[in-house]
Amino acid sequence: MKKLFYSSFVYMAVGVLSGLFYREFTKANDFTGDTQLGLVHTHLLTLGFIVLLIVLALEKLFALSESKLFSWFFWIYNAGLVLTAAMLAVHGSLTVLGEESSSAIAGIAGLGHMLLTAGMVLLFLALRSRLFGNRQAASVTSSADQSATSSATTSATDAVSR
Repeated sequence: MKKLFYSSFVYMAVGVLSGLFYREFTKANDFTGDTQLGLVHTHLLTLGFIVLLIVLALEKLFALSESKLFSWFFWIYNAGLVLTAAMLAVHGSLTVLGEESSSAIAGIAGLGHMLLTAGMVLLFLALRSRLFGNRQAASVTSSADQSATSSATTSATDAVSR
């Protein structure tokens, strides 16, 4: 749980600082056009700070970290977010400086988005296992209890009727 809390806090701080960097860097270079540099701020605050706070609440409610998939989610998701934000920052900075960006930067950012997607899938699988994994086991136990109870009732009824 501490891992989620501190990660969320770091994304909040870096997200706010990236917004400050965007404003000051574009002002210092007298840039007024469109740049991906402004997207770093929103990606880090939304996908880092807010999403991890939501996952922290889900962890508190459902003990997500007890799922074997949770650790995979955490590291893959964070790798994807860091990679995506870094490539947005590089591409945006090059745009502000008037330099051409290579297609490799877009490809690496795409890889970051794919990792984010894989992380979200892992999160839902971990959540599903915590929400329904125990219920399925409980329903199997409940069904066995019901059939044992109905067998005992039938046996008792048969004994009384004899």
